Amino acid sequence: MKFETLMLQSLFAACLLICVLVVGAMLTSQTAVSSVAASHVAVAVTTSSAG
Repeated sequence: MKFETLMLQSLFAACLLICVLVVGAMLTSQTAVSSVAASHVAVAVTTSSAG
């Protein structure tokens, strides 16, 4: 019983750490998101005007 509890607690800690790292990466990389959104807008404008 102690082994299973230890494994579940370590899995929870690892998942929590990954979630915190992913959220931190999303919050700190705001410049990349705006450049990607701008590139998609340009593609959408060129395809809609051709149609």
